[in-house]
Amino acid sequence: MRRSDQSTGPLGVSGRYIHLTPLGGIAGDMFAAAMLDALPALRAPVLDAVAAVLPGGGHGRLEPAISGGLSGSRFVVAPPADRAPRHYPDLAAMIAAAPLPAGTREHAGVMLRRLAEAEAAVHGIAPEKVHFHEIADWDTLADLVAAGRILDALGDAVWTLDPLPLGGGLVRTQHGPLPVPAPATARMLTGLPVHDDGIGGERVTPTGAAIAAHLHGLGAAAATPAAGLLAATGYGAGTRDLPGLANVLVVRIVEAQPDAPEGDTVCTLEFDVDDMTGEEIAVAADRLRALDGTLDLTTVALQGKKGRPATGFRLLTRPACADAVAEACFAQTSTIGLRLRTERRRLLPRAAEHGAPRVKQVTRPGGAHTRKAESDDLAGATLAERRALARRAEQ
Repeated sequence: MRRSDQSTGPLGVSGRYIHLTPLGGIAGDMFAAAMLDALPALRAPVLDAVAAVLPGGGHGRLEPAISGGLSGSRFVVAPPADRAPRHYPDLAAMIAAAPLPAGTREHAGVMLRRLAEAEAAVHGIAPEKVHFHEIADWDTLADLVAAGRILDALGDAVWTLDPLPLGGGLVRTQHGPLPVPAPATARMLTGLPVHDDGIGGERVTPTGAAIAAHLHGLGAAAATPAAGLLAATGYGAGTRDLPGLANVLVVRIVEAQPDAPEGDTVCTLEFDVDDMTGEEIAVAADRLRALDGTLDLTTVALQGKKGRPATGFRLLTRPACADAVAEACFAQTSTIGLRLRTERRRLLPRAAEHGAPRVKQVTRPGGAHTRKAESDDLAGATLAERRALARRAEQ
């Protein structure tokens, strides 16, 4: 599922940015609690979805909570009397059979699959053979469905997150003590920003890691919140007490200002080479530009160290594709290192007009419009013809 997929919920509008600060860490219940604390309008549909997937009258509820002096909410599951299934296919079948919106079912199913694949990789078995030992009885199912309903309702919101705390120490498992984060959790955190704040314990649960990894797969980036209007703040409390630290996940909802330019988050990759021929540079640039995750690529002539002529590459990529594009840079060029950063970019509204040639119309601040003919559509004409066609199309 991509971030641009259509939402089935009432809050799925563009121009909403959601920033997560895992101060105490992240778990499934903390994510649900923080989001419902910030967005009360989501409480009814989310709790309805949880009740729909839990049998025998099981349900979720939101309770007030205080952690480290911060007032927030806690997501609590009232479980069914029956013992929860622990085999991945059984849990997946419950999600598939529940009367849930299609987007909710897809998000929840993908996150559960992440959990199963991580466990399977750690133990060297197929995901369909996974038996979850360490997850809470019904809580994981409820947390994933709650998270899926939230993501479905928020549609094309842009997500950003601060680095996740690694924690430390040992966690007890059926296989004996294991280091924190546990192997399956660590596997799901691969590629996500992390840090060590010196406070041990399990700071990221398997369900929390599955949610964070899923957001990363949808394009979430490690970045500061977007500029705009702060619409809401929510605090989702965990169940542990941390020394000198509130055990909360903080969420900030930022909405774009009316009439402000549009924007999104991109990754910039830069590197220089001084030992490639012009032909090699041209081939490398063409191949990197053709990658699905590449938004733009430019090269510039430079003078490198010792007076050597060099070429600088700069690529803009979608955050979720940055690692793959970086690997391609190493494969297609002679560089042995590159610089990568996440940035916000602002975009003016634009619309495409289909004709001969195609024309892009951009709305400038104040309402003025500029028009530009698509150069590829003019490539077959002479210079004089191209200029005449462009003038007529851009009027």
